[in-house]
Amino acid sequence: MQLKKYTDYALRVLIYCASQEKGKLSSISDISDTFNISEHHLRKIVFNLTKMELLESIRGRNGGIHLAKPPSEMNVGILVRQLENDFTLLECFDKDTNHCIISPACKLKHTLGKAMHAFFKVLEEYTIEDLVVNREELRAMMGIQLQH
Repeated sequence: MQLKKYTDYALRVLIYCASQEKGKLSSISDISDTFNISEHHLRKIVFNLTKMELLESIRGRNGGIHLAKPPSEMNVGILVRQLENDFTLLECFDKDTNHCIISPACKLKHTLGKAMHAFFKVLEEYTIEDLVVNREELRAMMGIQLQH
């Protein structure tokens, strides 16, 4: 199973913002430069994360984005489920398009379903806060300067 780039980038935006000093705004431009992601693509992601009430966007000359709620309240498993829209691992996972002749007797669907359940169970054990416990190291790697 591979997550979409959209989900990857959305999680990176949240990690970037969670790594900032409390109250400091981040810019899409800085995030784009840090991760070498198109600003245009990031704007769409930030727009959706704002609609999801995960980010708050401040307009204007001194504007930017920041987390709309504490990172400890952002569950990674729930986020991935919200950001991804297709968990059809195999044809047999979709009863409308399944044409596999061995589906009634095949154990693969059950096995993969169980694995996917375990995948989400692990993700649900973590929040964005858990992903940024090493803030200082992340800040250094992302070039985030502390305000003095």
